[in-house]
Amino acid sequence: MDLNPESSGTSQDFKAEYILSNVAEVVERILTFVPTKSLLRIASVCRLWRNCARRVLRTQQRLTWVSAFGPSLPYVHVLCGRLSEEVEKVFLLPKTVLAVVDSQTFDGQVSCYRQNKAKKSRHSPDTVEELNHLFPRSCDFLGITAPGIVLTPSGSHSGAPEEHQDGDAGFALMFPSIEGVNIRPFHFCRKTFSETALQEAGLVDNPDLRVVLLFVYEAYKTGGTRFLNQVLEPLAKSKALIAGGIVESVFSPPRQCCGLGAYGVVGLALSGPRVQGASVLLEQDVGTPQEVEATIQRLKAASLPERNTLGFMFACVGRGHNYYNNMGNVEADAFRKVFPNTPLFGLFGNGEIGCDRIVKEDYTLCDGDTESLQHAFTTVMTLVHLG
Repeated sequence: MDLNPESSGTSQDFKAEYILSNVAEVVERILTFVPTKSLLRIASVCRLWRNCARRVLRTQQRLTWVSAFGPSLPYVHVLCGRLSEEVEKVFLLPKTVLAVVDSQTFDGQVSCYRQNKAKKSRHSPDTVEELNHLFPRSCDFLGITAPGIVLTPSGSHSGAPEEHQDGDAGFALMFPSIEGVNIRPFHFCRKTFSETALQEAGLVDNPDLRVVLLFVYEAYKTGGTRFLNQVLEPLAKSKALIAGGIVESVFSPPRQCCGLGAYGVVGLALSGPRVQGASVLLEQDVGTPQEVEATIQRLKAASLPERNTLGFMFACVGRGHNYYNNMGNVEADAFRKVFPNTPLFGLFGNGEIGCDRIVKEDYTLCDGDTESLQHAFTTVMTLVHLG
């Protein structure tokens, strides 16, 4: 036996090199512990590593998110700063990103890079470019601002969700490519809205449509209400679950079709046999924690799986702690009590869209008034399962 330390070390190095160059099972197992951005760089080392990296990426179908709250740095919103750090550590390849930030702080503080001190408009093309730079070129990025934010802290599906009606807050939901799930973003203004546009977005004549998350901006402008009714009318007749709200503004995608101040709608159309959804409406007369919990409990009837299921809360700015005699986080706490392992995200807006509805594989259950999708002083609580 050769006891020479140098010889032994060389032999061990050779064995390790051989394994990492030839044994796909070992390489693939190691790569499962590597964040996605590093994984993409590693894939260029050799053909074996490229193939292993591709197989690992195909298995990373569990959505993730980055959320943040607290004081922002000068000219850098707290979510943007956190995103630039945390996106390097995620274990999925984002296909679609939904970002929601508080509208009050986000004004003029939208640079994602700390070294860039130039103050910009929230609609600046440079801002969108910086945000998109954090994600793959093929990734669809949808960014909106709202008066208040509902989020689950980063890192845990069972973390306690929080309602942030004041202060700096935001979240970015990252959806990977999931088998049996098609997530398609859409954006309409008065110039681009048409029956053809609805069809191209998969919102009509689409038997696989299951869930539509919809956000209307500048709806208070003259013609905004009529425009919203035009959008909702065909959706109300579908078997899909419709949920969302009236928000302050949209900062991505760029609004090239109409100028600042024009009304419009953005959203995500979720289609595919593996998509399921359920929602309940917390009416104006739901005013105690017990009544909130009892209403949310009705979502249990949908029996949606826990894995890859998200909760969405779209509440009126008039609810929250002011609605519950200065008790904070009432609705988010009730949701967590009923669904302790499901993360919750959402916003406080200027109007709510949705109704009681369950959408599963081959049937839809809804309330008696399916055309009544617009509300005020309510909360739409929604579950979305992505297979």
